Amino acid sequence: MISHLRQIQKFAFFSIISILTLPLNTTAQSKNPADTVPYLNLDQCIVYALQHQPGVLQSAIGIEITKKTNAIYLSGWLPQVYLGGDFYHYFVLPTAFTTNQANPGGPPVEVKTGIYNSFTPGLTATENLFSPSLLYAAKSAHLLVQQAREANDSTKINTITTVSTAFYNLLNTLEQINILREDTAQFAKNLRDAYHQYVGGIVDKTDYEEAFITLNNSKAQLKQAIENVVPQYASLKQQMGFAPQKEFNVSFDTAQMMKEIPMDTTQQLQYEKRIEYQQLETARSLQQQTINYYRYDFLPTLSVFYDYDYEYENNNLSNLFSQAYPYSFIGASISIPIFTGFARLENVQKAKLQGEIIDLNEVNLKSVIYSQYTASLASYKSNLYNLNVLQVNVKMAKDVYGIVTLQYRQGIVPYLNVITAEDNLVSSEISYVNSLFQVMLSKVNLEKAMGNIPPNH
Repeated sequence: MISHLRQIQKFAFFSIISILTLPLNTTAQSKNPADTVPYLNLDQCIVYALQHQPGVLQSAIGIEITKKTNAIYLSGWLPQVYLGGDFYHYFVLPTAFTTNQANPGGPPVEVKTGIYNSFTPGLTATENLFSPSLLYAAKSAHLLVQQAREANDSTKINTITTVSTAFYNLLNTLEQINILREDTAQFAKNLRDAYHQYVGGIVDKTDYEEAFITLNNSKAQLKQAIENVVPQYASLKQQMGFAPQKEFNVSFDTAQMMKEIPMDTTQQLQYEKRIEYQQLETARSLQQQTINYYRYDFLPTLSVFYDYDYEYENNNLSNLFSQAYPYSFIGASISIPIFTGFARLENVQKAKLQGEIIDLNEVNLKSVIYSQYTASLASYKSNLYNLNVLQVNVKMAKDVYGIVTLQYRQGIVPYLNVITAEDNLVSSEISYVNSLFQVMLSKVNLEKAMGNIPPNH
């Protein structure tokens, strides 16, 4: 009996010590001194992510790439100047036939023409006056930039959503840890009380054994929650583009968070506010430009050119550059497609069919958006209702636990009532915390579904 009590005392001592050192273990994971680690709230995490997240930076680079691509296509409107040259050396001069001056009616006379060596450097300049392809590039350039910017906005909105989700998930676990620490400390106190009551002969050993079980269960929950912080913290870093080797602490104001929960659920869904709908409209405009391009592809291509050549000719290679014979000319070029095997008409029909696909995509997108909106709205309303209910439950569970604990210490009720009150209290507190952050997450999803998340946070 005495040895059994000593085991109980030893177990209780190490239980309390392990509870007190749990916060030290989690703090020890940070290699930096506490005063050098910054504290970031949700807004600061989002701002950091929009400035450092690789996906956001890549989509921003995509805008610049699109602008450069447009500049390349539109450069065809500017003069094109080329400098080149040709060198020829004949082993055998070309043969030509000319009239025999001595016998004009006779067979032609074979003669050799040309010079054995020639080198002709030349400068050529061309200017496109009109081209269907260049016209298409000019009309679609701003739409391509708009498309790239909308892709960047879409990436930003998704980043804001994922960072908010990761942030709230981490806060949820941290709040659970705070609750479980307080409850575990209280359960350790209950264990000591049960022990002293057992020693005093007030209760039998089943009471403190039940207290051991309750304390162990609470410690296991606390340990699991603490371990969950590490991957959730890493997930938040990833979504932010935060360096893994660096550290930061999260900060939040519960009172401010409670103020941000309410939102107007009577707002009408406006499809055009969704970035996906805006992207679809831009794609439709680009497709219309494609249809116009093929429709007017019968128009001619017109350009002018200028050519200046400085020709060197000599039969002796060593004297090639002793004499030059420059010449220059100007001209115009026009190309009118007459018949292309019906390719233009087929391209027009193909582009129109692709436009019909975009129209069907709009129908499907509206259905998807409406489905997301109704689901997120229902989730927000139900989670908000649960939050209000669970808030009352926590208050009542605390009152019940306080009364039952006092009754047990006075020997009025058995320890089983205390265990039941403890379970209800812990369950109510954890459920309330879960519900609080579920409301915040469902609000984020509802704002996204309604297109109310601005890309420039």
